[in-house]
Amino acid sequence: MAITHNPAALAEPVVPVRRSWIGLLFAANLGLWMAFYTPLQVLLPEQIEDLGVAHKEIWLGIVTGIGAIVAVVVNPLAGALSDRTRPRLFGRQFGRRHIWTAGGAALLFLCLLVLAVAPNLFWITVGWAVANVGINIMLATLTSAVPDRVPVDQRGLVSGWIGMPVALGLVLGAILVTAVVTTPPPGYLIIAFGMILLVAPFVLRTPDDPLGEARIPRISFRLDLRGNPDFAWAWVTRFLVMLGNALGTLYLLYFLTDQVKLADPDTGLLYMILLYTVGMIGTAMLSGWLSDRAGKRKVFVVWSGVIIAVAAILLAVWPTWPVAMVASVLFGAGFGIYLAVDTAVVTQVLPAATDRAKDIGVINIAPSVSQALGPVLAAPVVAYLGGYPSLFVLTALTSLAGALAVLKIRSVR
Repeated sequence: MAITHNPAALAEPVVPVRRSWIGLLFAANLGLWMAFYTPLQVLLPEQIEDLGVAHKEIWLGIVTGIGAIVAVVVNPLAGALSDRTRPRLFGRQFGRRHIWTAGGAALLFLCLLVLAVAPNLFWITVGWAVANVGINIMLATLTSAVPDRVPVDQRGLVSGWIGMPVALGLVLGAILVTAVVTTPPPGYLIIAFGMILLVAPFVLRTPDDPLGEARIPRISFRLDLRGNPDFAWAWVTRFLVMLGNALGTLYLLYFLTDQVKLADPDTGLLYMILLYTVGMIGTAMLSGWLSDRAGKRKVFVVWSGVIIAVAAILLAVWPTWPVAMVASVLFGAGFGIYLAVDTAVVTQVLPAATDRAKDIGVINIAPSVSQALGPVLAAPVVAYLGGYPSLFVLTALTSLAGALAVLKIRSVR
């Protein structure tokens, strides 16, 4: 008898997901991004500074750079393994995703506990590197939930919901580790337990279809980009838009200090983050819903690039505090539109249902590379090639180029 694919695990979903399922996926992504961005932006810098080591900026770059390298390797590998997982217990086969999400969350939890008591740079580096293993296992499997279970005409709305935690995770985490606790050790603990509480309900209360006896090809990371040009252009789009976001946000604190000459740049940066988040929340869900109703994705990506470019040009031409606040809202609004439809676009150009998580993992390499490349490009521009005006012009051009690259995708409207 011929072996056929399990329709629930590998077929294109047609039944709309419920609001409760979207809410649990939103919470899981919030836990993931809170556990990623809070150490990256707040806890690791403070912890390394508290060690009193020389060249703290360089050491922070080394620690986070090693984490980025881990992300590039682990994300597609974890996705490929989850695509092929057939866990069994007492003769019953379970789903292929949740076991990896749970394992990634448990590993991340343990690493955050290690970081809370890390006595030196060696253990901080090891702790954050292994934490990135857990983070990227979770990222690969949680993102795969969209093509696994969400129909195409609902993916814009769902993409908007799971895009918001990218900013909300940082804001919530920053509040927890600055208002509730004030030092890195308890900060890591509160983030660790918060992450588990947010991720666990999705793993325990949502369905995860088993593969059954479906025939799955061996793992291969060879990509036929000539045969799948839309997939290649989706990668380019995400890389350039994320690179533009990295360039535009990397040196905001220094920009407020040296260019705007704000009296309290730390508080100013917090206000900019909050305004950015407000702008993103204001557009993410609405844009996702509208793209579903219109059946179009690419026009929203193009407009997101235009709005981000306008925000960057405002900062380049008028470096004042009122303009910076307006630009923050526009940056967030543009990025919110992009996040609302980006995941939907990606899930519609995946080459094969049997490799959904692996291929999404390959797409997820793009933001990791852009985050690593951002400082390499931004530093010489600020230092030698015209300062902050040139940096924000480069931000505008990069973001716009990424948004226009989506027009090369033919299989998505």
